[in-house]
Amino acid sequence: MLNIIFSILAVPFLPIFMYGGLTPEADSGAQTATVLGAATEQSAVSVSQCPGDGSQGFENQNLFPLSQAADTAFIPTKTPSYTDVKIWSGSSVVIDVDSGTLMEYADGRKETQIASLTKIMTAVLTIENVKNLDEAVTITPDALRVDGTTVGCPTSIFCNSQKLVNGEKISVRSLLEAMLLDSANDAATALGIHIGGSKAGFVDMMNAKAKSLGLKDSHFCTPSGLEIDGEESQCYSSAYDIARIAAYSLKYEAIWDIMRTRELTVTSLDGKWVHQLKNTDMLLDQMADCLGGKTGFTPLAGKSLLLAAVDPTGKHRIVAVILNDENRWTDMKNLVSWTFSNYEWK
Repeated sequence: MLNIIFSILAVPFLPIFMYGGLTPEADSGAQTATVLGAATEQSAVSVSQCPGDGSQGFENQNLFPLSQAADTAFIPTKTPSYTDVKIWSGSSVVIDVDSGTLMEYADGRKETQIASLTKIMTAVLTIENVKNLDEAVTITPDALRVDGTTVGCPTSIFCNSQKLVNGEKISVRSLLEAMLLDSANDAATALGIHIGGSKAGFVDMMNAKAKSLGLKDSHFCTPSGLEIDGEESQCYSSAYDIARIAAYSLKYEAIWDIMRTRELTVTSLDGKWVHQLKNTDMLLDQMADCLGGKTGFTPLAGKSLLLAAVDPTGKHRIVAVILNDENRWTDMKNLVSWTFSNYEWK
C-alpha cells in the first residue's frame, strides 16, 4: 500500500528529475515586472521534459505538472471541440507564457540552426547588462565584418539608407532597435562586443544564460545567429528552447515595444549618420492579436519565425515558434488561430 501511495505522489514530479529543476539556476523566484504595460508577479518559465522527435500521444502527456506551474490562476485546457493541427515546418512549439503549459509540439526539441531567432537571447542579455540604453557604443571594424542583413541594408542585395560606419558612436538603444527590426547582424555583433568585450566573450555569456534558464538544446556561437563557416553544427537551438527564451523576455517591455514597431529612424549620437529601420515581421499588419515577433533566415536554417500573441480576452499570452518553414507567414497565422480556437483558460 505504501508503495502505491508513493508512486501516485511521485509521478507528477518525474519531469523534474528527468529534465532539471523547475526554476532556473539564476534569475529564480517571483519578479515584479511591467509586462506589456501591466504590472505582474511573474515566475520563471517552467522547465520540464518534452517528448523527443516524433513523439506520439503528446496530447495525453502532462509535461508541466500544474502543482509546479508558474504563479497563475488560469491554465489553458483543450476545448470540447479540440482538433489536431498540422503545419509544414521542420519543428514547432506553442507555449502559454504565464503557466508554461506546452500547447503544441512537433519535433520541438530537434536541435537545428535557428539563424536570427538567436537575437532574442542577445536582446535579453543587452537589457540585463546595460543599465542605460542611451549608453554610447563605438562601432568597430570587427562589428562590420559580417554577412547578410545589416543596418541600412534590410537584405543582402538591397540598401535603403546609410550603413553603420567604423568609429561611429551610436546608442545601445538604437542598435537594439536595428537588431530587432532590421535583423541587422552588424548591430547584434556591435552589442555583443560592447557588452562581452569580444564576440567570443559575449557568446560565453549567451551559453551561460542558456544554462541558467535550464535550456538543454542550445549552443550559441555568434550574437547575430550567423553560423560560423566550418562549425555550423556547433550553432544550434530548438523551437522549445527559443520559445522559452521568448517567454522569459516578455518581462522586458523594452524588447517587445521595439518588436511591435513598424519602422523607425535612428541616428549616430552626433547626428551625422541617419539609419532607416523597417520591421521584418509581416504579420504585425495582418494579426490584431500579434504582440511582436522575430524572423530568421540562413540557407542552412531555412525560414523561421517566433511570435507572441494575446487571446481575444487580452488576458492570456502565448509564444509560438516555427523553424525551417517556407510557408512561415501563413503557417504562423494558422497556428495562432488554431491555438486560441482549441484552448480555453480556466
